Amino acid sequence: MEESHALITNDAVVLGLLLALLAFVFRTSSSSHPGLKKFYGIVPMLLLCYFLPSLLNTFNIVDGEHSQLYYVASRYLLPACLILLTLSVDLREIARLGYKPVVMFLTGTVGIILGGPLAILLVSTFNPELVGGAGPEAVWRGMTTVAGSWIGGGANQAAMYEVFSPTNTLFGIMITVDILVAEVWMAFLLIGIGKKDRIDRFFKADSSSVDHLQNKMEAFSKSIARNPTTSDLMVMLGIAFSATALAHLLADGIAPAISEHAPYLAKFSLTSKFFWLIVFATTAGVILSFTKAREYEGAGASKIGTVFIFILVATIGMKMDIRSLGDYPGLFMVGAIWMIFHIILLVIVGRLIRAPYFFLAVGSKANIGGAASAPVLAAAFHPALAPVGVLLAVFGYVLGTYGAWLCGLLMQSVAP
Repeated sequence: MEESHALITNDAVVLGLLLALLAFVFRTSSSSHPGLKKFYGIVPMLLLCYFLPSLLNTFNIVDGEHSQLYYVASRYLLPACLILLTLSVDLREIARLGYKPVVMFLTGTVGIILGGPLAILLVSTFNPELVGGAGPEAVWRGMTTVAGSWIGGGANQAAMYEVFSPTNTLFGIMITVDILVAEVWMAFLLIGIGKKDRIDRFFKADSSSVDHLQNKMEAFSKSIARNPTTSDLMVMLGIAFSATALAHLLADGIAPAISEHAPYLAKFSLTSKFFWLIVFATTAGVILSFTKAREYEGAGASKIGTVFIFILVATIGMKMDIRSLGDYPGLFMVGAIWMIFHIILLVIVGRLIRAPYFFLAVGSKANIGGAASAPVLAAAFHPALAPVGVLLAVFGYVLGTYGAWLCGLLMQSVAP
């Protein structure tokens, strides 16, 4: 492994820095100081939780690529938080949300599948070299990995890397495009939360179903609320991490078995351990929601899950280098055009079916961000709504590789 030249390479120190930044953001965002209230009225708190850690990486204080913190957070804390967040989910109430969240999610998927080839077609009219290339260096091959990430997640992105085999250099560039374009869109989605009533009026949307779900889940939380004892905390952590352990155990057995006996299922991400880890963790949370374990929500299960999510958010931010914005302006433009088509399609369909902004935002982020970001965004509307993001994100993992594979074939057919 290449040696890191960052100022700080000890992950124990890096973790301390990340938690100090998170503590700073949370403390200042909850302050009653007029200046801070005005600042956080403009700049979303969650955006800072991504941005500040990225500065540590940008200025070579830490090395996000060599650090193992993201791996730990994504493999241990992410499945644990999915279990804790889905512990109190009420599937019947989510079903009452109707067809609109699913339609908006699928619209986002279609926007990504069609947006890739359209971006190549548009850019090829004035700069064919930018989206051209042959063999492993063909730009469309790298773009398929972005499609895998944007429809599903990291597992789907890895699957596309294996299927279409872009060069490592091209893959690295596309990871940068993926992260930067996705996070810019995330910033706009977060800003939109503060203007959701105005956006809902534009869509002529009836948000009563969302409000009903939020109020019912909030009322359930209040009805069982209690001060957690040490026993409660230990039981919740035991539930979360023992279920995570079981998910790892099952994933470690199933993924290699499928890879050996049915390798053709790789295009559906079914040979990925991470895919099965997320599926089994979410399934465990949903199963537990039908038991008395859901009453641990009253002791703060979702609060612990939210802490885990923000640690994950900080480790994702730590992998970004904001200087890379200017390194590949051409491919960044291609990614931006691709994303704009996704957004336009969401706005058109949202207006046609009068979908609340919540469905547009979470439907988009369940594609572009997956299980790591969709519940974060949903919780930014209200913590009680996080399970909606979780369930849609898992749907994205299921469709991710198939949709990205189709997108890749379309991009190959139109590439110069």
